[in-house]
Amino acid sequence: MIYFDNSSTTRQADEVTKVIERTAREAFGNPSSLHRLGLESEKIVTEARKRFAASIGASPEEVYFNSGGSEGDNEVILGTARTRRKTHRKMVSTAVEHPAVLEPLKRLQEDGWEVVLIGVDRWGRPDMEALRAAVDEDTALVSMMAVNNETGAVMPVREAAAIAHRKGAYFHTDAVQAYGKMDLSGLDADFLTVSGHKFHGPKGTGAIYIRKGIHLPPLILGGGQERGFRSGTENVPDIAGFGEACRLAAEAGQEASDRMARVRATLLQGLRAEVPDIQVNSPEDGAPSVLNVSFLGTRGEVILHSLETSGLYVSTGSACSSHKRGGSHVLTAMGLSDQALEGAIRFSFSRYNTPEEAEKAVDLVKEAVGTFRRLGQFRRGRR
Repeated sequence: MIYFDNSSTTRQADEVTKVIERTAREAFGNPSSLHRLGLESEKIVTEARKRFAASIGASPEEVYFNSGGSEGDNEVILGTARTRRKTHRKMVSTAVEHPAVLEPLKRLQEDGWEVVLIGVDRWGRPDMEALRAAVDEDTALVSMMAVNNETGAVMPVREAAAIAHRKGAYFHTDAVQAYGKMDLSGLDADFLTVSGHKFHGPKGTGAIYIRKGIHLPPLILGGGQERGFRSGTENVPDIAGFGEACRLAAEAGQEASDRMARVRATLLQGLRAEVPDIQVNSPEDGAPSVLNVSFLGTRGEVILHSLETSGLYVSTGSACSSHKRGGSHVLTAMGLSDQALEGAIRFSFSRYNTPEEAEKAVDLVKEAVGTFRRLGQFRRGRR
């Protein structure tokens, strides 16, 4: 099996699985309990919090655990709207954000907020002049992802944060696709959201960074866990696994990014040499973890299932939007033709992939695309 769908989810690291199993078996106490088992569980949660905080250059007091990126994005957008609604009535983001950002923004727009979505260029990069023009004193929040989940475009988040702060707006970055693959320290973000299963941690566990001094109201009310921000008994085993995934990501460091870059380069070079009529949709200087390519004259969904039978797993776009009708909103915003939209495939990599897998993938894609095109010609000929 060759797994090139790591932007959808990653394989949980064996070390993470062992930590989760051991914690579930040995440290099953409620972190809010005052007895020894509770204190042991609380210590585990505290250690995981410290690990994540250190990895982004934050203090543990600025980190809260939740269920993942979608919850975190909703917490930031809806929470900011609630706290700043008396003085601000505008939200600014980009047209290529994850649905976890776009959908709560849509809800706010229905409630009377002004929502501005900045357009992007051919490579998915936002129009920064349009961003400067859109952000004003009425803007409550600017939200921009760090790395695009469909194309790997690295977004100018540091510049966007500076633009937001000059006008008194908060800045949020969805770092789900960036964490563990690039340095996130020094972003000057007010909010940062991540999801454990995107960097070999457990599903259903994530974290949110909230800059010290900023208050967001909780989305989930109850017992007041996570220092009153997110009620509900903490999922100690998975939080322990999250912390272990943070440790492994830090340990892998730049070497992991370099390895993904070699896999990406090997695949891209091979596809360009072996498969005619392709269109590369990812920028050359994009994140090493993602490569989006359109195989013109094909249907991406058909190619995906053909590759699956050969043991190669890829995607046609964001897994969170795979059941929605219509083409990718990201590729559409980039101005791709209908033919390019229909034939788009996303390959996404992790530190466990190898250049040898990329070489094999080239052969499998060449065969699948060639078969589809021959069948298409045959059917047209029969007419």
